[in-house]
Amino acid sequence: MKQIAKIENMLSYNFKTLLRFEILYKLASTLIFIPFFYFLFHQIVEITGYHYLTFENLFSFLRNPFTILFLILLLVIVTFCTLLDVSTVIIILDCSYQKKKISLKEAILLALKKSLRVFHFQNILLTFFLLFLIPFLHIGISSSLISTVSVPEFILDYIHANPVLSFLYSILLILLTFLLCRWLYTTHYFILEDQNFHQAKNSSIQLSKKNHWKDLWTIFFMEIGISLFYLLVVIIGIFFIVVVSYTLGKFILLGNISITIVWLILLFSIFVMMLLPTPISYACISALYYYHKEKKQEVMKHVKMNEKEFLQKNRFFQTIVAIVVVLVLIGGTVLTDAIRNQKLSFQFEYDRNVEVTAHRGASFLYPENTMSAFRGAKELGTDWIELDVQQTKDHQLIVLHDTNLKRTTGVSKNTWEVTYEEIKDLDAGSFFHTQYQSERIPLLEEVFIFAKENHIKLNIELKPTGKEVDFEKQVVDLIRKYQLENSCVVTSQVYEVLEKVKQYYQAIQTVYVMSFAYGDILSLKAADSFSIEASSITKTLVENIHAEGKEIYAWTVNTEESIQKMIQLNVDNIITDQITLAKDTISVQRPNSLLENYLEFLTNLLQQV
Repeated sequence: MKQIAKIENMLSYNFKTLLRFEILYKLASTLIFIPFFYFLFHQIVEITGYHYLTFENLFSFLRNPFTILFLILLLVIVTFCTLLDVSTVIIILDCSYQKKKISLKEAILLALKKSLRVFHFQNILLTFFLLFLIPFLHIGISSSLISTVSVPEFILDYIHANPVLSFLYSILLILLTFLLCRWLYTTHYFILEDQNFHQAKNSSIQLSKKNHWKDLWTIFFMEIGISLFYLLVVIIGIFFIVVVSYTLGKFILLGNISITIVWLILLFSIFVMMLLPTPISYACISALYYYHKEKKQEVMKHVKMNEKEFLQKNRFFQTIVAIVVVLVLIGGTVLTDAIRNQKLSFQFEYDRNVEVTAHRGASFLYPENTMSAFRGAKELGTDWIELDVQQTKDHQLIVLHDTNLKRTTGVSKNTWEVTYEEIKDLDAGSFFHTQYQSERIPLLEEVFIFAKENHIKLNIELKPTGKEVDFEKQVVDLIRKYQLENSCVVTSQVYEVLEKVKQYYQAIQTVYVMSFAYGDILSLKAADSFSIEASSITKTLVENIHAEGKEIYAWTVNTEESIQKMIQLNVDNIITDQITLAKDTISVQRPNSLLENYLEFLTNLLQQV
């Protein structure tokens, strides 16, 4: 209870200063850093000669000297801004601990002085601590500027699909958590005692010796407590809205006024929770920091405010304020121009009918890319089936995802090294479960016959290895043979494949598969539509693609939350392993009452916090 009281005191004593700083910092980062980043990134893409970026050309783009310079500059800026955020919060909390008032100007000037030390060579590893260690572990003590950093879903899916990578990833998480436990108070020693990173790291290790995990669990449960408290506030607010709706339903004006008041309270609570996660988290760490210092009877060092020094720096502070105002105006102008020119858009589109594609068939319940997976997908009511196509040594088209046969059949040979006769009897199902040991690698023609008989639409992804002969032409000819032109799309992560398909037969619909998309992807005329990894899809991207009369597919979407997000973004097609979940989520009726609209809007806002 004493620790909770300390946290409350540290947050409340200089609360106005904390709140003003967080509002200022978030406005500045939104109107300065984000426009600056996008402007600079756009310039780098232009300079390096790339009209668009996808996974196909990403690595060549990253190797460009201009890109490397940009990334270094970005790293420097983000590190400094992050440390400035954390430093200001810790300084304000430290003054509250001393029962001293501190103005916003004093806090920022002190934080600037402390943060500039990050550019010293001795402190270079502080970048790793601030930008990678904390955000990577999704602990709520990172700066608001980088709090949304996460590993892309398609990379995590790839890691989890590989047992070795999954094991190494788990080991990495354990190692990073171990480091965080030991380095938890590093920023406090760096800021309050002016130690370099190496000294601060060692001091942190000694301070909480034998209490590392206990401290981390304390912070974890504190954040759970805050989240539960916030959830309780929201539930109470929704409860009052429901009660008011039913009790005052006949008195429309009075009921609307009452609901509006409750709604404003909920909006205010959301606003506060958006502003205060960093201060609350660091208040908890500070309380533990002071507790350990007192217990070990270490000398307590605090920030010192020299009035003469601040008077001398008054002009300096005014200069900083003037620069910030100018940058905010420039950044705001850039954002306004982007919105007016439809580079950014807040318009709401009409709702489209979202279709479901079974990823490699019903691969969650059956061995992927097999006839049982395709039959299972049909039984589950999927709209489309996605499958992967490769060519064997004797130019047969087979349905297989990996270039190597090892994972699904146990035979370590590449597709271009074997004939169909050599692999047609291989067990392609036991890797999933022994009951599917009779499953074989199907020919593409077998799948076409099945699709034709069952009126199933196909998403045919071509996966070239560079060893093929007339690969695209073979697929096109087979599609025309079974007259599937109007019930299939041909997709690939290699744009040249789509160009060849269009050369052979213009009428076939093509889809460019991308892990992410940046730049003028609509200039890729051989692509009739785009299939993009879900975490890279934005409202603006969807609107721009739809404005050209093209469709957007989202892959691979496997959770209810991500499916709902794709529906809200108005994508055309969801590629998933969880067919039933996707169908059920899409079939849920959209709210139509005033109360339900309130709740839906509140839910959408909560998902952004």
